[in-house]
Amino acid sequence: MPTKRQRRKRRRRQTAGSPPAQSHPSAAVADDAQPRAARRRAGGDQRPAAPWGSFPLTEIVILIGVVLLVIGFFIPPPQGFVMIAVGLGLASLAGLELSIREHFAAYRSHTLILSSAIGVPVFGALFIATKLNPAVCVAAGMLAFGGAAYLFASAFRRRSGGALYRLR
Repeated sequence: MPTKRQRRKRRRRQTAGSPPAQSHPSAAVADDAQPRAARRRAGGDQRPAAPWGSFPLTEIVILIGVVLLVIGFFIPPPQGFVMIAVGLGLASLAGLELSIREHFAAYRSHTLILSSAIGVPVFGALFIATKLNPAVCVAAGMLAFGGAAYLFASAFRRRSGGALYRLR
C-alpha cells in the first residue's frame, strides 16, 4: 500500500526556460496587472534581508546593548551611568535600523517610531543647547514629529502599493 507521501501528487517544477503552466491564457495578463507590492506580499510574509546578509548583526548589537545596560546598574555611578547610556544607545540604534529596513521595504509601517527618532532629538537639542522657553522646544519637537510622520507615511504608501499601514 502506498504511503501518504507516495499518494500525494507531485507538482512539476518550473525551470528557468520553461513557461509556467497556466489553466487560462489571461492568467499571465492578470499577474502582470498586479502591483509589485501585492505580488511580493502574496509570495510570503518574509522580512526584508539585511544588507550584510545572514549575519545576525542587529541581534548581536542589541545583545551587547542589553548586557551593557544590565551591568551598568551594578557599577558605581560615574562608569555605571556611561554604561547605561551606551547600552540604551546601542539597543535603540539597532532597533531603529530594523525599523528603517522594514518600513522602506513595505513590510511593516513604523511611521511613529521613525518620526519619534526625528522629533525627540530636535526637542532635546533645543531644550539643552538653547535658552528657549520649554513650550517652544516642545512645539518645535512636535512640528518636526508631524512633518516627519507625514513624509514617512507617504513613503510607506508609495512603496506598499497604497496601504497606509500593514498589520500582521
